[in-house]
Amino acid sequence: MAKLKRTLGLLETTFYGVGVILGAGIYALIGEAAGLAGNAVWLAFAIGALISAFTGLSYAELASLFPKAGGEYVYTEHAINKRLAFLVGWMIIASGVIAAATISLGFAGYFNAISKMPVIPIAILLIALLSVINYWGINESAFFNTISTLIEIGGLILIIAFGLKYVGNVNYFTLPPAGISGILGATALIFFAFLGFEDLPRLSEETKNPAKTIPQALMLSILISSILYIAVAVITVSVLGWQNLASSSAPLAQVAAIAINPKMFFIVSVIALFATFNTVLVTLIAASRMVYGMAEEHALPLAFSKVSKKTQTPWEAIIVVGILSALFVLIGKIGIVASLTDFGIFLTFALVNISLIILRYKMPNAHRTFKVPINIGKLPVLAVLGAATSVFMLFQFEWKIVLAGFSTAITGLLAYELVKRKNKNK
Repeated sequence: MAKLKRTLGLLETTFYGVGVILGAGIYALIGEAAGLAGNAVWLAFAIGALISAFTGLSYAELASLFPKAGGEYVYTEHAINKRLAFLVGWMIIASGVIAAATISLGFAGYFNAISKMPVIPIAILLIALLSVINYWGINESAFFNTISTLIEIGGLILIIAFGLKYVGNVNYFTLPPAGISGILGATALIFFAFLGFEDLPRLSEETKNPAKTIPQALMLSILISSILYIAVAVITVSVLGWQNLASSSAPLAQVAAIAINPKMFFIVSVIALFATFNTVLVTLIAASRMVYGMAEEHALPLAFSKVSKKTQTPWEAIIVVGILSALFVLIGKIGIVASLTDFGIFLTFALVNISLIILRYKMPNAHRTFKVPINIGKLPVLAVLGAATSVFMLFQFEWKIVLAGFSTAITGLLAYELVKRKNKNK
């Protein structure tokens, strides 16, 4: 059977991580987050960065221990059991499929504003195009990702540079009307903007020296993205104020129009197209690699582990993820689906951190090229903080989101039992 091709280095994997983190979230959600956190929206991003760092360190150690495309599924299986490993994989695939569909609609919305073309056909065509790029090859996908990432970063740096003169216009420590709960609610929402670093381990089988490269890329991705996010959050409230920011349908484009030039509204809107385009691409890559990894571990039908001899990519996994995402194009608003995605990710992060803690005791002598710092004996303190903060954030959403999230998890456990029973009958 053909295997995945190892072609990615530290630069490509770091760009991949930064590219998926600096996607639709900052361009689409900062206005809604400002409505919850007020001028302290930057603090919501800072808290999100801290949670990402706790869990990112756990991912870095686990990726060095198990450099496999299955990522979280493999970690949880070794630490706990196959049932919870399946649940983790289920939540990630579901989140990836829904997120790709929703962000495709976001892309189509921007495109519609420029071209007046219908939204739904554009969204479906985008998923089809990016599925072809995904199939084409990881090197080609990484190239598209690198170009888009440079454009996204350029747009954010432009806003920061021209917005510096507005810094000091507002009090950045004023609590929103909802107080601390408003900031935590904003953190729960905008955490969607940080998602991406957890996708990097799924490129392990396509990365040169993954045990060393993946942990380094994880930390660099989180650091670069966090600095840019906090800076942009400060600039945007300085230019617009949180009330205007919250009511804007294109917040960063509006900030650019005021801070730089009215013509920049169109330019930043085009940059937002690249951001959403790029996020859909890396989301489709990540979801298809999780399907491939779980199939390799016999948790999903073995057919999904087939790799194309021509492109050396998991073509059946790519097709099923693309079709499912296209079917979900008719679903929801980005704020709602971002929250659903975040719920699934916080649940996953809790299990990943717990897995690291267990593996410290279960496999104490296993070779690790990276180890989470600050330990009490074998206990990784930062992983404990990562698990605790992830569980805490699960309950910062509206009750409807919490109910839908737990319902998805229960459905995943039922699916595991069906798969298990089917395998027994063979």
